[in-house]
Formats: sequence, structure tokens, C-alpha cells
Amino acid sequence: MHEIITWQVGNGTVHAKTLIMTWTVMALLLIFVFLGVRNLTSGKPGKLQNILEWVVDFVRKLVSDNMDYKKGAPLLSYLVTLIMFIFFSNMIGLIPNFVAPLFKHVEAAKLNAILGGATLMSPTADINTTLALATLTIILVIGLGVKHKGAHYFHHFIEPHPVFLPIHLIDILAKPMTLAFRLFGNIYAGEVLIAVILLLPGLAVFGGGIIPMPVWLGFSIFIGAIQSFVFTVLTIAYIAQAVAQDH
Repeated sequence: MHEIITWQVGNGTVHAKTLIMTWTVMALLLIFVFLGVRNLTSGKPGKLQNILEWVVDFVRKLVSDNMDYKKGAPLLSYLVTLIMFIFFSNMIGLIPNFVAPLFKHVEAAKLNAILGGATLMSPTADINTTLALATLTIILVIGLGVKHKGAHYFHHFIEPHPVFLPIHLIDILAKPMTLAFRLFGNIYAGEVLIAVILLLPGLAVFGGGIIPMPVWLGFSIFIGAIQSFVFTVLTIAYIAQAVAQDH
């Protein structure tokens, strides 16, 4: 498990490790994409370009399968960024922390505590990150609903009868909450179990021949990939419901 280290910024409080790991994920994602497109070609693409094209095609198919593609096409770049950011965020918490010794005695800005630990931290193991992503989703849902339907979008809150208004309000509030807590819960639980395995006596968990860590790491990679897919596909589904024409 990771200790919560905070920075005081004016009157606000920032979760330092979450912020640093979020910046790290963004940097890694930018480097990955840059390497994938630097030799962009329509001929024989490289491996990274193939991966990027597969991700774009995969997300494009998710959009076309769930909604009118003309309405969903403007969201493609955001959705591709979303699924890749969540996937990278989920994966980085599984990487051994090789930088910890470099900051062991660096007390400035609490870097020795922030960058300590046996593994790095997933930004998605912080509820603040997942709530922020879920909030973006619900803003998109309401914003696009109003864009495509105008004021009529809000009419569905009182259908089939005004007495259902509280239920619809609970539904619109529950969507981001379930998105956020599902992603946070799965990734945080995975990191907790990794920390527990690392504390088991007598296990050189990063050496060869040890069963618990490799098995759990493989399962965590699977869960991390599934959760990035689930978050993205539910975002698409919620937007599809908001922009669909009523019949």
C-alpha cells in the first residue's frame, strides 16, 4: 500500500504521489505515441504504429456499435486518449520502483517518501483521479444530450411521470459514482495484494521460480486492461443514451 503524502498549495491540498505519477503516465503516453507516429506511413507500418492503429480502430468500432457514428466521431480522439491513459495508469502500479534508491535521502518536498516503496503507484488507485475521470464523463453526457436535443433532453427526467424525477436524478448521480468506485476499487485492491505478497517472509518475489507474484501480476494486467475497456465502453454507452433520438 502507498502512504498518502500531501503538498500544501495555498489553501489547497494536493496528493503528491498521485500528481507525480499522473505526470509520469502522461509523459510515458506522449513518448509512446510520438514513437508510434514519428515514421508514420501508409505502406508497411512499424509495430508501434500497428498498435496505435489497432487501438483507434478498436475504439471506433465501440462507438459505431453503440451509437450513430456521425454523433460519436468527434469524441474519438478523447475516447482513444481515455482508454490509453487509464490502461497506462493501471499498469504503472505493477512496475518495480527502480528510482527509490536515488531519492532515499532527498527530503526536499518529501520526495524520499513520495518516491519510496517497492512498486510505483497507479494514479487510478486514488479515488480523486477516478472521480475526476467520471466527472468528465457525466459532463460529456449532459453536454452532448443538451447539444443534440436542446431543452428537451431534460424532459426525460419526468418521464413517464413526474413522480420518477428523484429516480432519474439518482440515476444520473449514480453513473459517475459507479464508474469511479469500480475503477478505483479494482486497481487499489490489486496494489494492496501486491504489497501483501511483497511482505511475505522468505519470498524473493522478483526472482525466478516464485509463483505468487508472477501469477498475481498476470491477473492484475488482465484486470487493468478490462477496467480500462469497461470505463471507456460505459462512457460511450452513457453518451449514446443521451444523444439517441426518442421514439
